[in-house]
Amino acid sequence: MIGTDKNAIAVVAELHVPVLLVEVLEFLAPRDGGRYLDGTVGLGGHSEAILRHGAWICGLDRDQNALKLASGRLSVFGERARLFPCPFSEFTSALDELGWDEVDGMLLDIGVSSMQLDTAERGFSFTAEGPLDMRMSPESGKPSAWHLVNRERPDVLKRIIAEFGEDPQAGRIARLIAEERQKKTIDSTRQLAALVERAYPPVWRAKARNHPATRTFQALRMAVNDELGELQRFLDRALPRLRTGGRLAIITFHSLEDRMVKRAMRLWAQGCLCPRHLPRCECHHVPEVRILTKKPVCASAQEVAGNPRASSAKLRVAEKTALVGDSRHA
Repeated sequence: MIGTDKNAIAVVAELHVPVLLVEVLEFLAPRDGGRYLDGTVGLGGHSEAILRHGAWICGLDRDQNALKLASGRLSVFGERARLFPCPFSEFTSALDELGWDEVDGMLLDIGVSSMQLDTAERGFSFTAEGPLDMRMSPESGKPSAWHLVNRERPDVLKRIIAEFGEDPQAGRIARLIAEERQKKTIDSTRQLAALVERAYPPVWRAKARNHPATRTFQALRMAVNDELGELQRFLDRALPRLRTGGRLAIITFHSLEDRMVKRAMRLWAQGCLCPRHLPRCECHHVPEVRILTKKPVCASAQEVAGNPRASSAKLRVAEKTALVGDSRHA
């Protein structure tokens, strides 16, 4: 395992508060000797709680800084904690390396971590001066937020901010960015945040509950890291590697991600998938999961008071009920 400073590990364990931890443990019901995938291990809070039940963890994260800290934190569990530096969409490779055909449970806690937000040089937050990076894996060499802001066409910027940020001022923001970058490059988080604030009409600024740049920064981060694409690829591959009776738990912080998870689980839970005009079922499809959360589980007022990040968290859980690909005659 990757080593790290013991003081840093202690600080992480003290400050890191995993979201909806009680609810996650209740739904996953980790068992002694069970195998679980934590696709977004982060600083290891959820994984640590699962490991304390005697389970095994395959933990993934594309943020190698977070993975190093999590590795040190989970080292007390020895070989039962196996961590891999990769995005959760590539979980099948990690399971194959471990020789795990199936797992008893899967967990995703999607979004940016508090550590990433609080590290100014990562460029995720507009509250501190930092470079326009926003990559969860800077080592990847992929384009950063700087490239989007300074090189992308205005119409593409508008689409990104409108679609991922759901900001009604996307057009004004994209136009102002395009105008300003003609004068000089936009290099820092505060420089971009000030531009977005200027793009907002005074009346909107006065009524805004959050800083005007909140949605733009969210949108750029999601685009830079292809977060919706990552989630879709994971959903497409998840069920075949989950044992019958195993559970999939996903925590989202964005309405688009929550809708994707909701849509996927509803499709898996359907019976016949034939077009409605057919007089009888010809697909013989059976429900592959049972949805355990009719509505998303949200954090309690008590949890939000102690961890404001939990305020937008939504947990959805499904239990696999059939072998994927099974068919029965109606």
